Amino acid sequence: MMRKTVILPVLGCLFLFGATPAMADSAGVFEGAPKGEDLSNGQAIYRHVCQSCHMADGRGAQGAGAKIPALADNSHLQSPYYPASIILHGYGAMQWFTDMLDDQQVADVVNYIRTHFGNHYTDLLKPQDVAPIRPVITQEEE
Repeated sequence: MMRKTVILPVLGCLFLFGATPAMADSAGVFEGAPKGEDLSNGQAIYRHVCQSCHMADGRGAQGAGAKIPALADNSHLQSPYYPASIILHGYGAMQWFTDMLDDQQVADVVNYIRTHFGNHYTDLLKPQDVAPIRPVITQEEE
């Protein structure tokens, strides 16, 4: 009974205030940078977009039925196209960020994670490398 007492008022508030759920295959409820946030470099993008799941130290997380992979010391990051593709297309439970990040921002955050958290991959991804792997979003998908 206690569970119903807590859940029903919360659901009612969400309904009354027009909260809409984020879809698993979308970048959430906003497009572009979060209001007032500067996403002009890889570290800022990581901090505001990636860190909440992959953690500040890039070690990932596990719990509540989810396993967020570590970016730290990750040999999968050897190719810059791998993380760029996951950022743009999503993978498993990870949403895609095609609507939120432009080509420069994707390159910046990929270069950041590939040179931090114990990773030492120095070949840089350029924005012009990102454009060809960006998915085309049709009107139906929006």
